[in-house]
Amino acid sequence: MMEMIYGQIGGAVAHFPIFAVISLFLGAFLTALVGKRRALLRRGIVFVSSLVSLVLVILMIPPVMSEGWIITYWMGGWEPVGQWAIGIGLEADALSLFFALIVTAAVFTAALYSFPYMAQDSQPENYYTLYLMLAGSLLGLVLSGDLFNIFVMIEIMTMTAVALTAFRVDYDGALEGAIKYMIVGSIGSSAVLVGIAILYSQLHTLNLAQLALRLPEANSPATAAAFAFLFVGFGSKAFLFPFHPLAADAHAVAPASISMIISGVITKCGVYGIIRLCYVLWQNMSLPAVSTAVTLIGAVSCFICVTMAFNQHNFKRLLAFHSISQIGYVIAAVGLGSFFGLEAGLFHAMNHTIFKGLLFLAAGAVQHAAGTLDLDRLGGLARKMPRTFLLFLIGAAAISGLPPFNGFASKWMIYQSVFEKAEESGNPVFILVLVLCLLSSVLTLASFVKVTQSVFFGPCRPEYAELRDVSAAMRVPMWILATLCVITGLFPGAVRNILLAPAAAAAGNPAAYIDAVFGVGTAAGAHIPEAAKASETLIGCWEPLSWLWLLLTVTCAVCFVMVLGGRPFGRTVQADDAEERRQASEKLFAGLPDPKYESFFSGEKAEFSHVGGSDLFWGFKYSLRRYFSYMRRWHSGNVNDYTRYGIAALAFMLAFAVLCL
Repeated sequence: MMEMIYGQIGGAVAHFPIFAVISLFLGAFLTALVGKRRALLRRGIVFVSSLVSLVLVILMIPPVMSEGWIITYWMGGWEPVGQWAIGIGLEADALSLFFALIVTAAVFTAALYSFPYMAQDSQPENYYTLYLMLAGSLLGLVLSGDLFNIFVMIEIMTMTAVALTAFRVDYDGALEGAIKYMIVGSIGSSAVLVGIAILYSQLHTLNLAQLALRLPEANSPATAAAFAFLFVGFGSKAFLFPFHPLAADAHAVAPASISMIISGVITKCGVYGIIRLCYVLWQNMSLPAVSTAVTLIGAVSCFICVTMAFNQHNFKRLLAFHSISQIGYVIAAVGLGSFFGLEAGLFHAMNHTIFKGLLFLAAGAVQHAAGTLDLDRLGGLARKMPRTFLLFLIGAAAISGLPPFNGFASKWMIYQSVFEKAEESGNPVFILVLVLCLLSSVLTLASFVKVTQSVFFGPCRPEYAELRDVSAAMRVPMWILATLCVITGLFPGAVRNILLAPAAAAAGNPAAYIDAVFGVGTAAGAHIPEAAKASETLIGCWEPLSWLWLLLTVTCAVCFVMVLGGRPFGRTVQADDAEERRQASEKLFAGLPDPKYESFFSGEKAEFSHVGGSDLFWGFKYSLRRYFSYMRRWHSGNVNDYTRYGIAALAFMLAFAVLCL
């Protein structure tokens, strides 16, 4: 990797961050002014504002990513005085620009999809106003250099996301999902605010660079508690365990374009916050306790959410749980504390936005055409929607980690980085993390085999005899994402050199971030560590020996689960036919709350020949019925339970931070 020369940049480029954010908020204001009429003008405003924001971010890539500059813009011209920041600043280093690119690209693509998808909905002016406000808050969050300004953007993001989740108020579960999102999401927002208050009381500043300068020397139980509050707050925005049920409730009922933003962008803002906390502000990811804890949180989120997805029968709820499972991969890699692990996590974060966006748009196309997302009521749509089917297959192959798509390349980097960390540290926890990640990948593939069979294969139901594929206007955004799935999968080395290595180097170089604000030499005077050394490890995803190693590991992991699942746990249930199995499973789950959250069903009914979502892999689920029964009780659908889980997570992190930091 080329040697980076970090510093500030002037000229017109210095104003690009604020222009990119203002473009989206101004578009929201103009859209509201247009009102209900003039649909063409309203779409033009949305198109131009989102495109301008994307172009401005792309124009910042050469100076920031290639040349190593850090763009600093001070609101109102309030520049720092000495080593004190007295104003709110925007800072675009390679890390924040990487996430800004994810935000603007996803917002532009989802906007294109929204034009035909939302054409028949009422109150489009409200939808697009909220949409652009959400987009502006997301971009403002990743470009902000002030912690309180980040909190303001989080509040705008949360409220607009809640409103857009409930946008189709007549849709079953829309209001319920929005209320759950608002109530439990407020725990995360409140945690961020409390963390901010503690930091301000201790250090009297909220500028990120100044916090990074002073926090290493201000270690105390109070700052450790602030870390715990902020970590839980950002983790809740990424929907990490135990906040993951919120994602399913919000994704399943929101319009498909909003599901794409929640899954592909809002979760990444949470990831961005965690990286800033651990690598730049506290600079504590090198601590074994922090690294192990963060990696384990990611691995647990990855495994639990993929098992929940495996048992869903609503298309978008299944995709929602998969979203958090993939974010678990990202956090597990980021938590390793290695340069290569950070690259792997960033690569998978970008890839997740691409392939999960494609899958949510494909699910929206199916819902738009068939009027349902119930996997047990669909089937045979490959003949009716062949183009959408092809696009879905690309996304499914990518998320399942099949070559030559992007999910394979980034997952391979994650496996390799975890294995290297285990070998380097000698910590068996990382071997466990590797096994959980591999098992999750196997279950992801099985889950999408189930979706493909339930939605696109088998006999076509009579009610879909006249069904037609969606319009070309809805397919164009999906083709953009599908093309990116292939390109980034075939050329991972180019992606690494252009985007990943600079972003990882920026995350591991808090000194450059500090010097860009307060002047060169400031970080050295405070003994802030120098930039992390770039890894020269090759991805090696096409080496035959690596394939053999992966095959052996996956085989051992699957055998372990099969042996564990085959052990008798308590009373066994004997069933000779489908009806007896159905009655037995009903007895197992008798008295459980809210049946719509049921995650386990019996075998197929005798009157149907199509293998639906309830039936495929029934034997595997039956073998692990004790686990799935427990998980169904845990995912009760009760907002009070989810609130308790969030508070328990906060209590755990507080205890961990005070004891270990």
